[in-house]
Amino acid sequence: MAAAPAAAGAGASRGRRLAATAAAWGGWGGRPRPGNILLQLRQGQLTGRGLVRAVQFTETFLTERDKLSKWSGIPQLLLKLYATSHLHSDFVECQSILKEISPLLSMEAMAFVTEDRKFTQEATYPNTYIFDLFGGVDLLVEILMRPTISIRGQKLKISDEMSKDCLSILYNTCVCTEGVTKRLAEKNDFVIFLFTLMTSKKTFLQTATLIEDILGVKKEMIRLDEVPNLSSLVSNFDQQQLANFCRILAVTISEMDTGNDDKHTLLAKNAQQKKSLSLGPSAAEINQAALLSIPGFVERLCKLATRKVSESTGTASFLQELEEWYTWLDNALVLDALMRVANEESEHNQAPTVFPSLGTSEEGGLPHTSARAQLPQSMKIMHEIMYKLEVLYVLCVLLMGRQRNQVHRMIAEFKLIPGLNNLFDKLIWRKHSASALVLHGHNQNCDCSPDITLKIQFLRLLQSFSDHHESLVCDGKRGLLTRLLQVMKKEPAESSFRFWQARAVESFLRGTTSYADQMFLLKRGLLEHILYCIVDSECKSRDVLQSYFDLLGELMKFNVDAFKRFNKYINTDAKFQVFLKQINSSLVDSNMLVRCVTLSLDRFENQVDMKVAEVLSECRLLAYISQVPTQMSFLFRLINIIHVQTLTQENVSCLNTSLVILMLARRKERLPLYLRLLQRMEHSKKYPGFLLNNFHNLLRFWQQHYLHKDKDSTCLENSSCISFSYWKETVSILLNPDRQSPSALVSYIEEPYMDIDRDFTEE
Repeated sequence: MAAAPAAAGAGASRGRRLAATAAAWGGWGGRPRPGNILLQLRQGQLTGRGLVRAVQFTETFLTERDKLSKWSGIPQLLLKLYATSHLHSDFVECQSILKEISPLLSMEAMAFVTEDRKFTQEATYPNTYIFDLFGGVDLLVEILMRPTISIRGQKLKISDEMSKDCLSILYNTCVCTEGVTKRLAEKNDFVIFLFTLMTSKKTFLQTATLIEDILGVKKEMIRLDEVPNLSSLVSNFDQQQLANFCRILAVTISEMDTGNDDKHTLLAKNAQQKKSLSLGPSAAEINQAALLSIPGFVERLCKLATRKVSESTGTASFLQELEEWYTWLDNALVLDALMRVANEESEHNQAPTVFPSLGTSEEGGLPHTSARAQLPQSMKIMHEIMYKLEVLYVLCVLLMGRQRNQVHRMIAEFKLIPGLNNLFDKLIWRKHSASALVLHGHNQNCDCSPDITLKIQFLRLLQSFSDHHESLVCDGKRGLLTRLLQVMKKEPAESSFRFWQARAVESFLRGTTSYADQMFLLKRGLLEHILYCIVDSECKSRDVLQSYFDLLGELMKFNVDAFKRFNKYINTDAKFQVFLKQINSSLVDSNMLVRCVTLSLDRFENQVDMKVAEVLSECRLLAYISQVPTQMSFLFRLINIIHVQTLTQENVSCLNTSLVILMLARRKERLPLYLRLLQRMEHSKKYPGFLLNNFHNLLRFWQQHYLHKDKDSTCLENSSCISFSYWKETVSILLNPDRQSPSALVSYIEEPYMDIDRDFTEE
């Protein structure tokens, strides 16, 4: 009789096992059908239910299936990894399994990067895909985060070597399998945890590269103040680590760009600012503040940026990093290029190659001593360029952030600009060699080249530093500005640097006009060089033309000598007509020059000086601008090419230039005349009211935009030498609702065509 209960007990036990299996397989208790396993795993990955991990299969079944599908034994290895990585494991066997998995994925990732992804096209199911599909990514995340778990008050530990293997496998999977990086980015606790792995030099580079990729796709920006012991972490970085860490910082301190053109309009920016005021500082602003609170942070960046090649990290540690790059695919292309440079120089010098196979190394992982005894100079330079690119970018972003004045003072204190001046010839603007570093699919003139990018980043930083600030005097016979002018004159017509060079020099002049600064540049032939580019070379690039017109305006503003030089160069009617053609081809690009010439004319006309009188009588440009029809033509077009909904930081200058023309007319009590002429021009175009209604809306927006308490009005005041109170008064007079006022816009808009109360935020 006793047998019956036993049989019943056995049946119940078997039922429980079947139920457990069914639960593991998402409620489906039968043997998995081979044909749809991957589909079910994919569905489980998306829904979080059903088949999601290798542990839900038997090893026998996986082995049988692997024979048909050629999964390289990855599911079986994951099954073993799961069994050997439990909380009470010593992880010894676990690490050996990782060593088996790693090459299966790294070779595939190398092919993915270096062979234009042909490998993935040939393989039906790449190893990285199978690894992720059978739960490998989630398992490695759990293994890496074991140190966050405490058992009986003691935190678990895993070796740096094991962490390194996990990170390498994760990164290779991210490289090859779509969606993995985004999934990791959604695990905020894991992303924060990764920062703690950078405390070890052995895992630093792998961790930093994985973090950089994850943050690049993360929808919400991470907050650095949530990183445990951030100040201590960064302060303990050596200079090489700090330079690499700047790659991560570049993502965390830059405001996220939505990619929508509407977001770049001033309307959208103002709306965003209002929203930000209610929400508080953005994540990027919080991160900038967190970095600036770290003692010595900016000083260390300045030292990195100005470090000479001879002062950089020694050969041994550099080669160690190159070996890391060799196994770390983020920098595979860079390493490939560096290796080529080394081999080319070795062949040229008839010396043995510096880099033997990196596989034949000593116990420490470095190539043999004889191989690292001498490092090609070009490789040292490239190494330094790659670092400086990241550092200069971070400094540039900080210079444009909310704490810009604090950063500017610190950068000035730590002599960044004089330090960069000392590097100008030998590193920043060095001559290209035949073996200059370029990436696959690019050439030396491509903007993606590290040499090119360094130059542009340097010019951007110089522009941000000089803009509306006093500049420091550099050491030596030639300062940075002199060196910049010299290379500017030698730049080929099609060079992409022309725009950035002009912007950098213009920022030196921008703000309150300095006659001494203007003469410094005039004596070095800058005006003639600009006119040659605009007139004689007939520059076609809109960006370059705009930067040249802006620079020319700042160079000539209120300067009699500059106008004399202009007239001497533009000495024929033919040249002058070419110049006017360039101006009139795009007023968005040239309006700042029109504004500067108009302001200069007004000042000269009020001066009693023989030199000024001579210039007024001889200069073609001043004579042209002085004519009322010319001013009205500019005014009409400036108002007509902009609308409230299309105003951006680039074209709002057209609105301010039109206001300058009307403010100067008001001074001469000619404002009603100019408004009446605009009305006539409207009627001549058969569109009465269209221009003045538009101008009325633009001025209403101007009040909202510039009278906001956070807006800095000193730029308008300094650039025009007209008090901001006069700007405000003029706008108020023009917007006066009294139709009897001779200076009010509404007096010149006929009632049937009146359309001045439009709510432009709803359009």
